Amino acid sequence: MIVVLFILFSAAYFFIINSMINALCIKKEIPDERHPKIFRTINILITILCTSTFIELLLI
Repeated sequence: MIVVLFILFSAAYFFIINSMINALCIKKEIPDERHPKIFRTINILITILCTSTFIELLLI
């Protein structure tokens, strides 16, 4: 049950963060060729955060 809730939370978290990053890129007028690099970096960091949080939840 916890696994399903965590996966749903993580998916929602990814969607919200990516939406905010997209709004930031548009507002700050960041060139389109830099967008993939920015999204890749942020998504890797969020994946690391979610993975470490999931492992911590399993150990508790």
